[in-house]
Order: sequence, then structure tokens, then C-alpha cells
Amino acid sequence: MEQSMMKNTLMETLGMEIVEATEKSVKIRMPVDARTHQPMGFLHGGANVALAESAASIGAYLNIDPQVQQVFGVEINANHIKSARNGHVLGTALPAHIGKNTMVWEITIKNESEEIICLSRCTIGIVPLKK
Repeated sequence: MEQSMMKNTLMETLGMEIVEATEKSVKIRMPVDARTHQPMGFLHGGANVALAESAASIGAYLNIDPQVQQVFGVEINANHIKSARNGHVLGTALPAHIGKNTMVWEITIKNESEEIICLSRCTIGIVPLKK
């Protein structure tokens, strides 16, 4: 997956950068700034969730045949453990299950000090492309 594929997407709007993208691991870096803050100046929990689902979706996409299949987020949860006001966070998505119809990815988001900011799990549905 290339950075150019993020053009005109939520990922671009939030300033996300793909650091690594393979079938077994996806890492995305996101700034903690005005684009990702909630009104009190902390990293918005929704930005964490957007980062987590983006990483899981990219990982899932890399595990399918995009000529005949597509992936969609089905469910996501997130435990917000620590807050952040600035810098960057790094989300790392690892597959817990890669099946024929679903995948489950576990995403850990850490700050620049390697402290866990958020733990998330995302279920991805795999659906055939309509002809």
C-alpha cells in the first residue's frame, strides 16, 4: 500500500503516514496536533480509533486478492489508556486471526516515549466484489 493511495482520505486529513505495511504488520504514524485534538487539547479518542481501523484495514487488504474481494471494518473497540497533547503516536497492527470471511487485528498505539496510549481490536469483513 502506498502513501499516494491516502490522497483525499481521512488518513490524509489526520496527517497519518504509513511507516510499514506487510501482510503481518502495519505501522502508521499520526501527529498529535490541531487535526487530532479534542476541544480540551488532548488527542481525540476518535482519532485513535481512526488510526486503529486504518491500520487494520490496510493489513487486511494486503491479505486478500483485491481483484475479487474487498475489506470493510465490521467492529472496533478501543481502550484509551493514556492521553497525549503533542508529538506523534505510532499504531502497530498485528493479525490475531486471518480467516476466509473475517480477520481480527490487534492494534497498539504508543506515544514517542513508548507508553501505551490505546489498545484496540478491529474485526474486518471480507466480501466478494460485485460484478
